[in-house]
Amino acid sequence: MKILILGAGAVGGYWGARLAQAGIDVTFLLREARAERVRRDGLVVKSPRGDAVVPVKVVTRGGEGGPYDVVVLACKAYDLDSAMEAVAPAVGPDTVIVPMLNGHAHFAKLDARFGAARVAGGLARISGMLGPNGEILHSGASGVSFGERDGKPARPALVALDAACRKAGIDGGLNPDINQDLWDKWVMLGAIASMCASMRGTVGDIVAADEGAALMRETLDECCRVAAASGHAPSDKVRGGIEKGLTTAGAKTVASILGDMEKGGAVEAFQIVGDMLARARAHGIAAPNLRFAYAHLQAYEARRARKGLK
Repeated sequence: MKILILGAGAVGGYWGARLAQAGIDVTFLLREARAERVRRDGLVVKSPRGDAVVPVKVVTRGGEGGPYDVVVLACKAYDLDSAMEAVAPAVGPDTVIVPMLNGHAHFAKLDARFGAARVAGGLARISGMLGPNGEILHSGASGVSFGERDGKPARPALVALDAACRKAGIDGGLNPDINQDLWDKWVMLGAIASMCASMRGTVGDIVAADEGAALMRETLDECCRVAAASGHAPSDKVRGGIEKGLTTAGAKTVASILGDMEKGGAVEAFQIVGDMLARARAHGIAAPNLRFAYAHLQAYEARRARKGLK
């Protein structure tokens, strides 16, 4: 099986490095600067599960080395348009595309470009970030989840990808109910991103405020009601786990969107918060906290645009 991974950040880089260590045929599609560094230094992984320097195959054009059995999109959601252009030459008649993007908005674009039959569902629960020299600083969780969005039995490429993950020690893998898993993650992200971006603090900082825990629960409830109206309400166990994680006193947990804002970078405002709000409105669900959070994020984006930032 041949796998192409677009991106070598915390998600794609860690996942692909572990697959390559396990002898899986993995190629990374990278921009020139990142490609040059990875060709020279390999993928440098620092992890509680073991540090490593992994030599990997790198291309800068999607047509090189293809077609591939699986194309993994491990980019930010706001880079989706350029990502689709980059991977298009790598997509053959039997290629399955596995997007590891946040939210649900990307599926409409991918389906329109490649056809829904080619596009699986996917998400990552890999904790980490890139260090100052491009090293992958993995900090704990290392799970991925993928599967058929139409509920049909998994095609051979996804079965093979699941086997590769097991060989590489990657948690999760093939999920026959990927749509519910996607909603469960989005519910969590919608709540934590809205609150961390608006309150400019960690979960612990927010919970320490007089109304912080109540506001967090209200925001989570808004997201859960949207999921339920869409036919994918989280189970009581899942919701309870999310609520516990988002209301724990002293927790250092923080949404990555806040880190992006503090660096003055681009953010997944629509994909995580705005699209959830739009779906709430479509179902007639009042979502005042999501409304405030998205306005806050839009104001941030307007300020970046005024400065000419992309």
